Amino acid sequence: MAKANVFQFIREVRQEMARVTWPSRQEVLITTVMVLIMVALTAVYFLLVDTILKWLVDTFIYNI
Repeated sequence: MAKANVFQFIREVRQEMARVTWPSRQEVLITTVMVLIMVALTAVYFLLVDTILKWLVDTFIYNI
């Protein structure tokens, strides 16, 4: 196993970080808003499914 050289590791990490394409502020804002919208839609969907299933269980199981 090769011996770890801390300084070489740090140099390689800095080189890799220089190659990263970072998103712009606007791209981050747009994707954040998209995620929040999708979370809200998913929450509403599961609320509706839960409400419908509760109604079905109450109607068909507890009223027998």
